[in-house]
Amino acid sequence: MRFGVLGPVRVWAADGTAIRVPELKVRALLAALLAREGQPVSTDRLVEDLWGTHPPAKAGAVLRSKVSQLRRALARDLIVHQAPGYLIRDAETDADQFQELVTRAQAAADARERASLLGEALALWRGPAYADFADEPFAQAAITRLTEQRLTALEDQAEARLALGEYTELADLIEEHPLRERLRAVYMRALYRAGRTGEALECFADLRKRLADDLGADPSPELSALHEAILRHDLGGNLPAPPSGLIGRDDAVAAVGRLLRAARMVTLTGTGGVGKTRLAVETANRLAESFVDGVWLAELDAVGAPVEVVAAVFGVRDDDAEPLLVRVAAALRHKRILLVLDNCEHVVDEVAVLANALLRAAPGLKILATSREPLNVDGEHLWVVPPLAQADAMELFVARAAAAGSTVEDADAVRGICTRLDGIPLALELAATKVHALGVRHLAEQLDNRFQLLATGRRGAPPRQQTLRAMIDWSWQLLTEDERVLLRRLAIYSGGWPLDACAESSAVLARLVDRSLVVVDDGPRYRLLESVAAYAMERLRESGEFDRVQREHFEYFTEFAERADLRGHGQRDWLRRLDAETANLHAALEGAVRQGNADMALRLSNATAYYRYLRGRWGAAKRALDLALGVDGPAQAGNRAMAKVWLATGETTTHEALAQIEDPVRRARAEWLLGFARIGFADHSVSGILAVFREHDDHWGIAAALTSRAWNALARSDLASAAADADQAVALFGEVGDDWGRMQAMDVLGEVAQITGDYPRAAALQQDGLRIAEELGLRSDVPYKLAQLGRIALASGDYPRADEFHERSRRLAAEQSDRFGEQFAEIGLALAARRQGRLAQAETYLDGWLDWAREVGWAPGVALVHAELGFIAELRGDAQTALDLHRAGYAAACDTGDPRAVALALEGMAGAHSLAGDLETAAQLLGEANATRESAGVPLPPAERGDVERISARLSVEPQDDDCTRR
Repeated sequence: MRFGVLGPVRVWAADGTAIRVPELKVRALLAALLAREGQPVSTDRLVEDLWGTHPPAKAGAVLRSKVSQLRRALARDLIVHQAPGYLIRDAETDADQFQELVTRAQAAADARERASLLGEALALWRGPAYADFADEPFAQAAITRLTEQRLTALEDQAEARLALGEYTELADLIEEHPLRERLRAVYMRALYRAGRTGEALECFADLRKRLADDLGADPSPELSALHEAILRHDLGGNLPAPPSGLIGRDDAVAAVGRLLRAARMVTLTGTGGVGKTRLAVETANRLAESFVDGVWLAELDAVGAPVEVVAAVFGVRDDDAEPLLVRVAAALRHKRILLVLDNCEHVVDEVAVLANALLRAAPGLKILATSREPLNVDGEHLWVVPPLAQADAMELFVARAAAAGSTVEDADAVRGICTRLDGIPLALELAATKVHALGVRHLAEQLDNRFQLLATGRRGAPPRQQTLRAMIDWSWQLLTEDERVLLRRLAIYSGGWPLDACAESSAVLARLVDRSLVVVDDGPRYRLLESVAAYAMERLRESGEFDRVQREHFEYFTEFAERADLRGHGQRDWLRRLDAETANLHAALEGAVRQGNADMALRLSNATAYYRYLRGRWGAAKRALDLALGVDGPAQAGNRAMAKVWLATGETTTHEALAQIEDPVRRARAEWLLGFARIGFADHSVSGILAVFREHDDHWGIAAALTSRAWNALARSDLASAAADADQAVALFGEVGDDWGRMQAMDVLGEVAQITGDYPRAAALQQDGLRIAEELGLRSDVPYKLAQLGRIALASGDYPRADEFHERSRRLAAEQSDRFGEQFAEIGLALAARRQGRLAQAETYLDGWLDWAREVGWAPGVALVHAELGFIAELRGDAQTALDLHRAGYAAACDTGDPRAVALALEGMAGAHSLAGDLETAAQLLGEANATRESAGVPLPPAERGDVERISARLSVEPQDDDCTRR
């Protein structure tokens, strides 16, 4: 339901149908409640609103009767009694809609959009606010406020249309509000622009007479200045017309415009070539109508002091009579002007003095400055101009290439160019001019030599903007010596760096940030744009200190990686920090290898191996270890041995390497991870490792070994032992703060719960594990968790949910090239399809995975795929194929040592025999399967007995207990 107050009070249903409110007093009650805008109105106040000083007898009862009538007309729950009286709950009015549109218009950067939104807002008015209650005291405050809002919106609309070159007739409105100066100013400008200068001057004369007659006052200085400008036929301003459209900056123009409306001094900062000047000029042009004395540009890269440049812009005479700054301030004192000071970075101190003096002297002045560093002026608001977003950068590049006569169709090459050039408009425009000669693909390939490639460019531009090197040279020349030294050294970092990497130079770093040469990201982390980094690297190589800086770099990041706490409460933070420094870790290793520092290379590759394992990037870990082991140089034996253990290059080599690790805990941890992550190990090996951890009271190691022992117990279906060890491991991992380890132990508990049919607990454990994996960013673990949730949904009979989880798992695993995860998910999809009778689809899902399982030597997979294919053959009525498949699955199941896999194969063979009519053998096999499960303590849960029940029904007997040796 919607209420109308912008005109006579009205009510409409949701579909727009008008709702009649009977009786004048009831409508007055509605108006009185709406005028208070959702605030409760006391009973006494409402009685006074409706009857004034002559209330009826028993006024409270009469008011309640009117409330009841209003409720019947509207909806009972809309009119709420709330102390001290009544209110309309959540009343949506056309006044609210009007205000929302006006707010959107004020935020719009584009004048056409602003005018359109204001037109839409003003169209909501059906007459004066609360027109049918205009004389009632209760409505006066709301009427005054809404009328003022409408007038302001009309003025805003007229200014927006004026910016578009459109004329707005305001004579009637001025006649209604003759003393409203802003309205007069807009109308005078509109008349002047329409060539009706005489009428514009008459409009001012009329106001001056009315003010003198009615108030004994004069027009404001701003309006008088506009009058003088019209007399001179000069409304002011010297902004250049941009040579081309501004791409990708609409949001920025709107944001800077909003900031300038609220502040008097705004400085646009940002790296060279990012488009500060273009943004400033575009913003100033769009705000021009707000400044009666114009918008003016002072380009400070011209010859002369800033005050001299500004004086020349305004035509202020320069003589010895008084200081020039005093003359300029006096000239601007009564003007309403926007002054754009462009390119302030080389005269920051002088500009600061100038800006401070002018802002104090001229209250109608606003300044928009561009600089590569802040000016530190009182009241200064900074707005950092960012590089273009990728889509906008690509649009700019293609547009500028087209302007140079080239058609660009290779989007991938364009994307690469825009990324390599950091989305910097000047660099993109310079590169676009080379497309005609080189083509985009060759241009992209040549960007390593960017300074030579982009050595010629825009004619007519300031020298600092004619080439990419000149752009950065300009910034370099403005630096102090200590800033130049640090900037060139920062080029050694790849992908940025944390603050503590150069903590000793933090003060100088802060100055480079202020100068827009260093970018600050979240963290905080710092980085150089690629072009700045390439320039600084040239300077670093010229300096002769490259080797020393590179050595400091790989020493720092080796110590950084060795400090990483990946097994305790700092796990989550350290994973995030190592993620951020991946490029630096790689560069540090390459640096150590280049300088032949074998021990440092081994320390770094060892320190990052566990991190890469957790992140599922074992291939990268192996390459790093191989690279370090290939360095010919002195290294501690333990470091070289540890790298060999990580690589697990053969049983004999591995044992020899382990023996060279002197620290028993470090050696036990290496042996544990080797078994857990790479090759698996038997119970006696786990027992030996566990003993070492217990001897040294290493709680993390104890939890890790217990987890491995739990997995071993689970593999042989010893569920009680698996659960007991996993429970202890979960508690210990929680104590030391290792969420990854806790997740591994919880996996065991989840599988035990699933096997025993406790699906709610199994789902809760897997959901908790999924949460941990997602919070830690362990992408390689997420597909497995999703597939396990799919298995639980499958066992619970929720096939759509099972398919959803398995499909999400399959897709993520495929994205990561995780073949094991992909097959686990697809087998889950096959299980669900077969149980729903979609045999062909199930067979399609299974296709290829049998060969893969054989190839990788994964016996459980071989057994399971054979079992599923065998059941499919049985359901199709092909007894012989089913029997052959289940026999092959039985052989693989025996190799696993898992009684559940053996029982599944026996059940499959029973199904094949029952289909062939050999009911006696089928019954015997079912009995053996049942006995196998019972002896292992893993009977089939009721929800997973579908195949056994189908086969048993064919035999018309219950499964028999029989000795499993009767084969």
